[in-house]
Amino acid sequence: MSTPVRTALISTAGHCEVACSFCFRADRARGFLTTATYTRALSRLKETGVESVCLTGGEPTHHPDLRQLVRLALQFGMTVSMVTSARSEAEVTALAEVGHLLTNVTVSADSQGAMTLGRTTRSAASAVATLDAVDTPSKVLHLTYWYVDDDEAAQLADLVAGTGIDIQLSPVLLSEAALRRDNRSLQDSLVQRARDTAALDQYFRLSNGYRSYLDDLRQLQLSKEESHPCRSATLYMSADGEVRHCPYGASEVSVHAPRTEIRAFLDAPATDRVGPDCAAICRPASRDCAAA
Repeated sequence: MSTPVRTALISTAGHCEVACSFCFRADRARGFLTTATYTRALSRLKETGVESVCLTGGEPTHHPDLRQLVRLALQFGMTVSMVTSARSEAEVTALAEVGHLLTNVTVSADSQGAMTLGRTTRSAASAVATLDAVDTPSKVLHLTYWYVDDDEAAQLADLVAGTGIDIQLSPVLLSEAALRRDNRSLQDSLVQRARDTAALDQYFRLSNGYRSYLDDLRQLQLSKEESHPCRSATLYMSADGEVRHCPYGASEVSVHAPRTEIRAFLDAPATDRVGPDCAAICRPASRDCAAA
């Protein structure tokens, strides 16, 4: 039997204007998730036992009917969370308007090295400013990091001290093509990750779960053997209504398919294998660290 699913990660758009060079999004297309497709998805997912949805992107605050997306999920008895890179006045306003309806908001940010690598401007300080503007019970700053030194780690700790904001960390995962382009080896990137983690560890209490996550990533990147099967309790739905066990999964079913076909797909054991990219997205719902 497959793992019972309780949550669904839903892409609200097939495109993203941030376009990080290290992005691991599985879908890239134009257009927004339609209300009709989303409503049908909520109905079918509710029937299969899904209790919560997380709206992601592209950038969810760009969706013209964001408030309606949130309210529809609530009407189906589901809790709603969101992952966003909102920084502009319009984006933060859109987020703040639905913030009180959400159980959690995660704002993405990049370390200084990751901003240079990815050509982004998503600083941790601007992420905290966004979170300060939102009335939501649970707030998370998700930091993608690369080349973090002691000074930057200390600044990050000061930035979130006393705010009640949790930190989730993700090391940059460079693809083989990116490694070749930058004339780096995989071992180089692993050594840099260890240095970054050591710097962060001086100012944050990294959880055992996070350390285990890093060990798993290392093994997945180094191993030439097939990884273990997907056991995720989170479904993924693309902006065009295709449901997969994993964002990178080869098999999918449309929410417009008959109920029996959707049920058969979800009841069947997942055939997807866990890789570094999907492991970076699908992580245990626990705190990565706390301020030391």
